[in-house]
Amino acid sequence: MESATVGSTRGRRERLRAETTAEIKQVALELMASGGPDAITLRAIAREMGMTANAIYGYFATRDDLVTTLINDVYTSLADAVDAAWDTAPAKDPARRIQAWASAFRDWALANPEGFRLIYGDPVPGYRAPEGGAAPDAAHRVCTGLTALAAAAWPHAGHLYADSDFQWSDFDAGLLGKVRPAFPDLPPAAVALALRMWGHLHGLVSLEVYGHLHTQTISPDKLFREELAQLVRSLGIVPKG
Repeated sequence: MESATVGSTRGRRERLRAETTAEIKQVALELMASGGPDAITLRAIAREMGMTANAIYGYFATRDDLVTTLINDVYTSLADAVDAAWDTAPAKDPARRIQAWASAFRDWALANPEGFRLIYGDPVPGYRAPEGGAAPDAAHRVCTGLTALAAAAWPHAGHLYADSDFQWSDFDAGLLGKVRPAFPDLPPAAVALALRMWGHLHGLVSLEVYGHLHTQTISPDKLFREELAQLVRSLGIVPKG
């Protein structure tokens, strides 16, 4: 009986700790949304939550520890979303796969604007990521996913880049360490294509997340769909169905 009581107490404490940790992270993102990246401070979060500054240090020893956790959570959420979209699209329909990945990226960004700004917007002033990065696994998955877009398009678009003069030396060694093992048959021009595709997608999504399209169009979703359709056409891919 005593053992059951101890276990119940421990479970309650763990649940409360998890809830408080989740609230700390949510408040941090809200502060960033309203005050920018430099608004993320442990003291400000403690004040918003009605906690003492010392109490919050029991959850995160430093501000950088919190930011690293946030980046990892956010990046993992994004990687999960785009991976799931890619996997559900027919493997034999590259147009659908590209559109599914891209649409999932936009949908995630619009649903998580603070998270998007944290990983793709202005850096948190003074933040120092741990060695290897804040979210190495998730970043690897997103990077590999982008290259998969180019790999899906390459059988259709490769001839369009026959005169490309890209060499492996034109790319960051860290990037190549992620994508070449996953796609050993792709040439350097295909990696360049992946980056250009990324520019198409990221540019419009960034404009929308940061509110720059609201005064330009009432149909940003239509604009994005048209951009995707044009991208697929430019790659020589004919959508199926």
